[in-house]
Amino acid sequence: MRIIIAWLISAVAIYITAYLLPGITITGVVAALVLAVVLGVINAFIKPILVALTMPLTVLTLGLFSLVLNTLLIMLAAAVVPGVDIANFWWALLFGIVLGLITGFFKKIDGDPRT
Repeated sequence: MRIIIAWLISAVAIYITAYLLPGITITGVVAALVLAVVLGVINAFIKPILVALTMPLTVLTLGLFSLVLNTLLIMLAAAVVPGVDIANFWWALLFGIVLGLITGFFKKIDGDPRT
């Protein structure tokens, strides 16, 4: 049950973030739900490998490269999910930042002990 609640929170946060940012287009609720699943899978399987491979660059840039890596993974997820369009790299970067803030806010309200 906890996984379904986290999935719905992520989908609502994605939909709100897309509503707030004009460079992000999501055609419907189904696209937001699918994007939440795809981002979850990417963050669970692909991101740890890429973080490990790019650790020297992340250390060299004092952690700022992790924002770039997150942005590229968001753009990858948007390319895979039909109905999701991100205008450019900068909108994807802002999308990641705002999405993190909104998701954190919702998880605080939900009482998630991991936040």
